Amino acid sequence: MMRLPPTWSSWYRWVLAATFVATMAAYWPGLTGGFLFDDYPNIVDNRGVQPQDASVPSLVSAALSSPSSEFKRPLASLSFAANYLATGLDPYWMKLTNLIIHLLNGLLVFFLSRALLRSALFRGRSLAIVKVPSVAVPLSSADSVSARQQDTKAEVAVDRHDRETTQNDRSDIVASLITSSWMLLPINLTGVLYVVQRMESMANLFVLLGLIGYVAGRQRMLGNVVRHSDGYGGMSLRTKGFLLSFLSITLPTALGILAKETAVMLPLYAALAEWILFRFAKPTPSQQNENRTLDFQVVTMFLLVLVIPMLLGLAWILPGLLRPSTWAIRDFTMETRLLSEARIIVDYIVWTLIPTPNSLSFYHDDFQISTGLLAPWTTVACMLFLAALFSLVLWLRSRRPLAALGIALFLGCQMLTGTIIPLELIYEHRNYFASFGLILAIVPLLSVPRAQSFALPRHILLVGLLLCWATLTLLTARAWGDPLTLAEDLALRAPESPRAQYELGRTYIIYSHYDPTSPFAKLAYAPLEKAAALPHSSILPEQALIFMNSRMHLPLKDAWWVSMITKLKTHKPGVQDESSLGALTQCAREHHCNLPADRMTQAFMAALSHPRPSARLLAAYGDYAWSVLNAPSLGEHMMAEAVRTAPHEPAYQITLIRMLLAQNRISEATKAIRVLQTLNFGGRLNEQIQALETQAVKYEDR
Repeated sequence: MMRLPPTWSSWYRWVLAATFVATMAAYWPGLTGGFLFDDYPNIVDNRGVQPQDASVPSLVSAALSSPSSEFKRPLASLSFAANYLATGLDPYWMKLTNLIIHLLNGLLVFFLSRALLRSALFRGRSLAIVKVPSVAVPLSSADSVSARQQDTKAEVAVDRHDRETTQNDRSDIVASLITSSWMLLPINLTGVLYVVQRMESMANLFVLLGLIGYVAGRQRMLGNVVRHSDGYGGMSLRTKGFLLSFLSITLPTALGILAKETAVMLPLYAALAEWILFRFAKPTPSQQNENRTLDFQVVTMFLLVLVIPMLLGLAWILPGLLRPSTWAIRDFTMETRLLSEARIIVDYIVWTLIPTPNSLSFYHDDFQISTGLLAPWTTVACMLFLAALFSLVLWLRSRRPLAALGIALFLGCQMLTGTIIPLELIYEHRNYFASFGLILAIVPLLSVPRAQSFALPRHILLVGLLLCWATLTLLTARAWGDPLTLAEDLALRAPESPRAQYELGRTYIIYSHYDPTSPFAKLAYAPLEKAAALPHSSILPEQALIFMNSRMHLPLKDAWWVSMITKLKTHKPGVQDESSLGALTQCAREHHCNLPADRMTQAFMAALSHPRPSARLLAAYGDYAWSVLNAPSLGEHMMAEAVRTAPHEPAYQITLIRMLLAQNRISEATKAIRVLQTLNFGGRLNEQIQALETQAVKYEDR
């Protein structure tokens, strides 16, 4: 049996080393950049992840401070707090931490790829090797025949061992190429340089660990482990393998969810690997795959960790999804979202494998929503393409299991963010794991042995793709290294994106330092006014224009107010609209902005005219009424409504208590403090509660 040359078996180490160096070199220029977009509400403006010490109350407060999700994503928030305690609010060190996580994920991608490659190579037969000892004893003729048969079996075992060693060596090389491709993909850049998306990369750290453990456990259950011992592993090996598999898709899922909810998909990914590679089989004396019997222990495990939780989850979220108010803050319905996502998922495939600078524009709010199968016509075309991909998985399952698994993992990853949950339509970081599926599907097909057909063209194509991916990642990272360059680059990539144009104008404002003579101040108007006029834009551009001119003591255009109020009347306010009103309120409260009270009131009334206003919006208006309009009764009423709307959010209760104390309503404030104490998990509110109690005593003594 021809084996790979000895030097080849160690090549993968050099490939991996070169990959890690190339990845660090590609991303290094981007580490000097600043914060961006959702970094501000989650990190910069989130005092919770900026603790003054590492005490338990401070860390508990940090863990529960994320505004991104009802589940708070405490593990990711704690990592931001750790960065802050070590180096302050410096984006460089936070981005460097993200890069380290990406490198760790790359290492896990290698181990997972290698395990999957070996499972695919040896699928359908046991790899347990029984060594046949030779005993020097006199032989009869019958014994001689038996001995020759034993020797033949031993030779077959040795030949098989050599073949398996050769295949393992090639698996190492292919796995290292998969790792190289994935780590340098441009679509994964936002999972590294976009600080807040540490949530995504950290969650996938646990997903990858879980999949590695699951595959290892199933290999043990099936005997797919080379054992240099006498006999078969028996039930002990099977039991250990089952426990490893079970723990690998439960514990990492639970831990990963603490970083981001996307980790909940781990059991589905494991189920896809099981369906394609292991086929829910248990070992039998026969080594033929078709003779294997169904392993009901594995089936029951997935029933408990995947099917039942999925059904319970659907039962929990579906009633809310069927309410029209759930979709009121979006420009799409459930139907148009599903139609649009068909095109978006196909776009993700193109952006992953054949990316261009304009496609990876970070901001995708200029996307044309599908309103029907033929509006646009690419909707039905993409739906047919996705159906063909699913059919291809079925066809490839027996012929090319790794390709089938890669496509299945990509499609499975889209089931959470690309179906019925009313998230925003497009984000590149959603493909941080999905891109691994596509790479798993194509790299083994391109990195074939030289003896196979068309090997050289495939190798050239793979090298060309790697060079293109690495180059585009480097060029994009260089733009991310400077806030102004990035803003100008992204605005150029997406000229019809309201967010891209707004970010450019906002960056000009920052660079102007509110100096009306600065050239940056003059540059800010054009992109902001363009953003305000683009379809489906929020009130962020108008807010920025009003904020800037007010801070620079320049006239405020009435058209800006009209545009803002019209938008708030037309659509239920989203998070960005609420943030805009909150920013204007803060500016007025701190006497940095002289804003007309009638216009601000009209804006709030327009925003509150929609059913079921959010607690954040109610609190913002309460703050404005109390501190700017000097209307304490109205301010208290709105803050009380915010508390009723979000009873588990302590910030609103703290503000309401302060309002009660300011009005010398001590008994009501004391009752409210007792309610607040029920939210004091881990002592996270100790400091605030103590300050309120001290204030209450002072007012009582008056």
